[in-house]
Amino acid sequence: MNGCKISLAGAPLIALGSGALWWAEESLLCVSDLHLGKSERIARRGGAALPPYDTRDTLTRLAADLALTRARTVICLGDSFDDADAARALPEEERLWIARLQAGRRWVWIEGNHDPGPVDLGGSHLAELPLAPLAFRHIAQPGASGEVSGHYHPKASVNTRSTRITRPAFLLDSDRLIMPAYGTYTGGLRSHAEVLCSLMRPEAQAILTGRTPVSIPMPR
Repeated sequence: MNGCKISLAGAPLIALGSGALWWAEESLLCVSDLHLGKSERIARRGGAALPPYDTRDTLTRLAADLALTRARTVICLGDSFDDADAARALPEEERLWIARLQAGRRWVWIEGNHDPGPVDLGGSHLAELPLAPLAFRHIAQPGASGEVSGHYHPKASVNTRSTRITRPAFLLDSDRLIMPAYGTYTGGLRSHAEVLCSLMRPEAQAILTGRTPVSIPMPR
């Protein structure tokens, strides 16, 4: 399995190269910030046209991770849709695709700031999900422990002999894990941003996603 073994609050986890989190003991796959329908939302609001393939690309990668892990529980950690109208505007083909991915699994939509209310799709809709010893929510809470969150789309950079590589990244310390954005067209916030530095302990690690995940001290 293409990932980096980590531990949070005693729970053994794997940060997958795709940006998903795998908790084998619970047969649980967690993904954050899918932002499905982003190209549709941008076009609807008069923004620059983007190729309308982001939802299909994101679902293709999610389907691959589910085939790899055979997860029985899926947590989508908020901002699964770019806004409520984007959720309603999903083509029927993509709605059916999500239904097929949900079949036979516990599927939890955590509420995000882009999608604060329930959507007309299968699964349950929660503000957050405590699953001891962890707690899953969209936005990190100062002082929390054993917390898995998203929202900030963190990314980090590392220098190689020939170039500088910047990728979406997991941020990990003894209190929390902040997930990278899983969706296509999501962009990111540099790990040295003030809000991320204030949330993460000095010894925090950044795990860069990609074919070979790389763990480095979190750049500040």
